[in-house]
Amino acid sequence: MPTTMVRKGQLTFEEFVDIVQDGQKADLIDGVLYLASPDSLENNDLNVWLSVVLRLFVGKKNGGKVYTSRVAYRIGPNRGPEPDLSFVPKELLPRRRGGYFDGPPALAIEIVSPDSVFRDYVQKRQIYEDAGVQEYWIIDPEEKRATFLCLRNGRFKKMTPVRHVWHSKVLPGPNFDVRWFWDENRPEPDEVVQQLLRDSQ
Repeated sequence: MPTTMVRKGQLTFEEFVDIVQDGQKADLIDGVLYLASPDSLENNDLNVWLSVVLRLFVGKKNGGKVYTSRVAYRIGPNRGPEPDLSFVPKELLPRRRGGYFDGPPALAIEIVSPDSVFRDYVQKRQIYEDAGVQEYWIIDPEEKRATFLCLRNGRFKKMTPVRHVWHSKVLPGPNFDVRWFWDENRPEPDEVVQQLLRDSQ
């Protein structure tokens, strides 16, 4: 998601919450505020498709909640990322505090845009690792590359899909064909969810 740094300095999370308007996509990274400009149409299509698939699947499995990019996670006094997509299992839902979560999600997903490459691959990787995010997906439509990182002994380890299929360690059971991410004619979300449900039985 394209972003612009709008304020340097050591903003606190509380100041971040006060500054950012409701419904506005933003990140607080080490005290620096970044506001998002509009998505590319391709990134938006992928974001919407994946959010529908994940929400339908998690809803069927009653495994927690999937959130889109307007939900912040307080993971430090000056860190409040808003992942493009995130998953919070049922046992962590009591951490909700109005418009944000006090603590990290179990899964964070970022969809890379040309001006978010460094933040997604470097900055957010580090802060998600520090916060104990169990799984981090970096989906890069321009490069047609998906990076899957799983927390092992406090550090992210890169995991490789097998025959284009990624088996999430955090979501309750689905196998994702990563080629869906780049396919201009993606299958309908309900078709994908039915396949995921069969795979997870």
